[in-house]
Amino acid sequence: MKKFLNLLKRDERGTSVIELAMVAPVLITLIIGVSDLSLAYSEKLNLEQSAQRAVEKVMQRSANGTTTGTLRAEAAATAGVDASEVTVDAWLECDGVRQDNYDTTCTSGTTYARYLSVDIQSEYEPMFPLKVFGANDNGNYDINGHAGIRTQ
Repeated sequence: MKKFLNLLKRDERGTSVIELAMVAPVLITLIIGVSDLSLAYSEKLNLEQSAQRAVEKVMQRSANGTTTGTLRAEAAATAGVDASEVTVDAWLECDGVRQDNYDTTCTSGTTYARYLSVDIQSEYEPMFPLKVFGANDNGNYDINGHAGIRTQ
């Protein structure tokens, strides 16, 4: 019996299975975390591309109705969000000072520029929602896409 116990004590078969059992939860957690991050980044890129497409559509002069309405509708449709999640901003700058009205004109001799900006907001729902790292009460993360252009 003593001989058998000594043989069993020196036997190293099966140690790799035990090591794998100890390391597997850490590896699985890392894989899930990386896949969640990549999906969130993909969603953010989708929002940014949707905002850019909306700006491009207005620049092609295919607007129907007001430019602001067209930007909002195009961005919402492309991103797959409600139009209330899209913010459109249009402004005029005279000598670098922002004016209240986009359609006004600057006094003669001043440099002027007109800008359009589109912001799209959405929520990303991770595979395993946790209320950490800036998550909201639902365990989701607020993400947004932004695009802007100088029109004149």
